[in-house]
Amino acid sequence: MTDVLLRGGRPWGLDAPADILVRDGRIDRVAPGIDAPAAQAVDVTGQLVLPGLVEAHCHLDKTLYGGRWVPHSADDTLAGRIGNDLARRSELGVPSVERISALLWRMSGFGTTHVRTHTDIDPLVGLRGVEAVREAAAGIPVEVRQVAFPQHGVLTNPGTAELLEEALKNGVEAIGGLDPAGIDRDPVRHLDLVFGLAERYGTHLDIHLHDGGSLGAWELELITERTRALGLGGRVTVSHAYALGQLDDAYQGRLAQGFAEAGVAVATAAVYSFPVPPIKKLRAAGVTVACGHDGIRDLWGPYGSGDMLERAMHVAYRSTFRGDDDIELALEAATYGGARALGLEAYGLAPGDRADLVVLPAGGPAEAVVVHPARTLVMKDGVVLHN
Repeated sequence: MTDVLLRGGRPWGLDAPADILVRDGRIDRVAPGIDAPAAQAVDVTGQLVLPGLVEAHCHLDKTLYGGRWVPHSADDTLAGRIGNDLARRSELGVPSVERISALLWRMSGFGTTHVRTHTDIDPLVGLRGVEAVREAAAGIPVEVRQVAFPQHGVLTNPGTAELLEEALKNGVEAIGGLDPAGIDRDPVRHLDLVFGLAERYGTHLDIHLHDGGSLGAWELELITERTRALGLGGRVTVSHAYALGQLDDAYQGRLAQGFAEAGVAVATAAVYSFPVPPIKKLRAAGVTVACGHDGIRDLWGPYGSGDMLERAMHVAYRSTFRGDDDIELALEAATYGGARALGLEAYGLAPGDRADLVVLPAGGPAEAVVVHPARTLVMKDGVVLHN
């Protein structure tokens, strides 16, 4: 593998420009004026250097990206979106290896190096979504981790629990859950099942929680208690967590403290008008916050570009962030926060970290989020992919 020397960039977190020497797929040195005559030199003078972007919550198996335009259902309830998905996925050939591949290549061009995708598991689709995502991801320079996701319920959809376990036996990296109260109507049994699978197979757990208000808050408390009791800290994420954005300051603070102590992460997509978790408060308490697109041009909605910097902009905007330090929290969610939620190792911009790098013309992290300019270089494991 050829050594690569990025000259004159501004690595995020450093106060002055520095060269980055990449050797054997890892960052070897970060310092000004590195002498490495045998390395392939790339001039990135004055440009911002970020670690690879992390898409921590999406649904690759559902995407219609790259296909013809598909009009969307006018029923914007959760049940309506689920029904639209169920009714039309066979008609539209979902999941589609070609469309998933097209989207992953697009993500790679934007500098995304890691993706966590929630893949539908139910008796009608079986494990076809898992297989389609795996086939699409083969040979594409993005690391894809799947969540076995019961989009249509577990307890209310007989046969799903067995398929979830089958997916884990077949190497799916995480178990998912969905509104233990609002969809499955039995939060204790639902959490028994998904936490039990995570513990038995040593996987991560990522639970969609749309339930709002006091009901959602109670479920967040249950998830925190289970995580602590089973010692699964660092392996549990709550996605969406709309209830967090609807509670008073004191209750938010108590939940945030519980998440931090138990090791529960929060992933947000900041979509439409749905409540956004209080990112500033969560980060101040030490909670890991990640972000992702949720759906990208699928049967749930027509939006989504695959650009994680654009998604970070939506997160910052919906959080009413105006100051640079606050906007930078959104970028952290799309990078380091996502890496922590996924349990990535050797991630970052320090010597020894994997050389997953993104270079772009921005004066600083806040500008990168707000402007989300074109990427001038994307590197994965030391290989320049887009330049």
